[in-house]
Amino acid sequence: MTYSARALGADTELSVEREGLRIGARFVDYADVKALVPLNHRVLVDTLAGERIEVSMLGFSYDGFWQELSGAFAARTKEALFVEGSPIMSVEGDYETPYEKGRAQIELYPDSVCILPPTCGAVRIPLCFTHDMRLEGYRLSLATDTGLRFAVGRMGYDTVPFADRAREAAQKIQKERASLIAGLKLQPPFTHAGLFRTTTPDLYWQAGYGAGRCAVELFTNEDAATYLYRFPEPPRVFTLRLEEALEAMGLHREIIWQTDEQLASKPLYRMAAARCPAVRYLRALADGRLIHNASHAERLAEYLK
Repeated sequence: MTYSARALGADTELSVEREGLRIGARFVDYADVKALVPLNHRVLVDTLAGERIEVSMLGFSYDGFWQELSGAFAARTKEALFVEGSPIMSVEGDYETPYEKGRAQIELYPDSVCILPPTCGAVRIPLCFTHDMRLEGYRLSLATDTGLRFAVGRMGYDTVPFADRAREAAQKIQKERASLIAGLKLQPPFTHAGLFRTTTPDLYWQAGYGAGRCAVELFTNEDAATYLYRFPEPPRVFTLRLEEALEAMGLHREIIWQTDEQLASKPLYRMAAARCPAVRYLRALADGRLIHNASHAERLAEYLK
């Protein structure tokens, strides 16, 4: 839908699109948006570059514009988080993450909890890596294996059902995932195996370790390469972040090896990396790739020696 309003110092037309907001001749990609703020019948669009775009004089179209814009932003955010399937529950509630807190749309999926505020602080919390899930009053807290803690709550009558279903979903996905991973056959020199998403058990990865080094092989039926990493932490710490990053990216392997310049031309992948600390962590430790050829096994053994 097209809206008439005032923005960027002039009367103009705006249209809410799947990938961003068009203001006259200018296009603002959602990947460049820091926050959308409704304020006194105006909408403020804060960008990551520090610009504030004020949309005013919407008249009776204000509510419709805000609902369409915030809804499109949330939908694009879910694309960037690679959310799969339909939600078990979708509610509005309070949230608290290690980065911000406020009120947002909160959705429970069979494999995750998604917190979707109108900011760049949205998160997808994979239930396969959660523990210590507790409902205290009207607040459900979740801790992840990597030490992050999140909380959602004040959902009205939906609070207790949301907590109960989240615990059930977590127990189910963790049991299913553990069984599937136990059935994977390790191929030397790899000593650790994992899944991307539990919904695709035939696509998986394996990792091998050396002193402060790790080689990761993606078994995805595509052109093969082995991804190399150097890390300063104990192997167990690195492995937890590795598991979280590979689960977050799903089969979008470009995110873990493309340069910042390459990601800059792909707004969806840029959003994905920005919304997952584990992906950024893994990218920062990248040490190149080994393309499969006649000398691959020898070069891999040398790297891990």
